[in-house]
Amino acid sequence: MNDLASRACEACRLGAPLVTDAEAAELHQQIPDWELIETDGIKQLTRTFRFNNFAEALAFTGQVGVVAEEANHHPTLVTEWGRVRVTWWTHKISGLHVNDFIMAARADSIAG
Repeated sequence: MNDLASRACEACRLGAPLVTDAEAAELHQQIPDWELIETDGIKQLTRTFRFNNFAEALAFTGQVGVVAEEANHHPTLVTEWGRVRVTWWTHKISGLHVNDFIMAARADSIAG
């Protein structure tokens, strides 16, 4: 598990600060397989994980769900045959918070 994945998520509240572009660039170095995207003006992190079949993709989805529930920070998960697209952003602040990078790193750890 990388350092980012082992960090604790902060309780996020309305008005919490978005990560700056400089912070996002620094944090992104620790999760280089993730894309920084913008959808409807909201910055997000997304990655598609590949698997050998639907069962493996579904198992990964479940594991990410457990970790998300424990942290009370939930992604968009799209599960298909052989792949899962995971997208993180903080809904309360309509953008990226450090928690999103932490959770992306945790998803990487689950995938191995």
